[in-house]
Amino acid sequence: MLTYIVLLGPPGVGKGTQAKFMAGELDLPHISTGDIFRANIKQGNELGKLADSFISKGQLVPDDVTIALLRERFTQPDCKNGAILDGFPRTPAQADALEILLNSIGGRVNLVLFITAPAESLIERLAGRWTCKAKGHIFHEHFNQPKVKGICDFDGSELYQRDDDKAETVLNRIEIYKEQTFPLIQYYTERNLLTEINGVESIEAVSAQIKAVLQKTLSSD
Repeated sequence: MLTYIVLLGPPGVGKGTQAKFMAGELDLPHISTGDIFRANIKQGNELGKLADSFISKGQLVPDDVTIALLRERFTQPDCKNGAILDGFPRTPAQADALEILLNSIGGRVNLVLFITAPAESLIERLAGRWTCKAKGHIFHEHFNQPKVKGICDFDGSELYQRDDDKAETVLNRIEIYKEQTFPLIQYYTERNLLTEINGVESIEAVSAQIKAVLQKTLSSD
């Protein structure tokens, strides 16, 4: 049976961490559209060049190009049982396009997990993040402090704060996410596919919530 899970949630809510947990639990690949874009651009194939022609200008990659990249990704061996989708769809129109694509390969969206947390919690998480200049290791001034302030534990490089991790930028990102995603939340709620997950709790507690939903939903599919 093919299993496709869509993962939704605002910046800083921990989607990436939980996607890795789910990938291990279900033996499914975690597919991020950003990763697909980067991989195809690096390979220099036609779809990669097409995606890069938009990304390099700061434009969004058109839906038809993204769907074509997803279609190709779904043909790879690790997707033989389905996938966990992170970052797509973002709009009802993209959700419609995804449904058509999955129908064409004998699949469908089985479950949509919406990980939520209040804005103040997300700001605390993101605005405290510091990144190492050499390899991108992540530290946090409250939850994961480096042994020496301002220095990466792993390679000794300087830590810096990315512009998109600054408090005012984080708040703006969250507001944009809410505006853009609200119609998609409605879309999947109306189709009885959406389950909300409390993302305020510890990583382990959030994983436990997700595991319970997976067991209940996928066993009844």
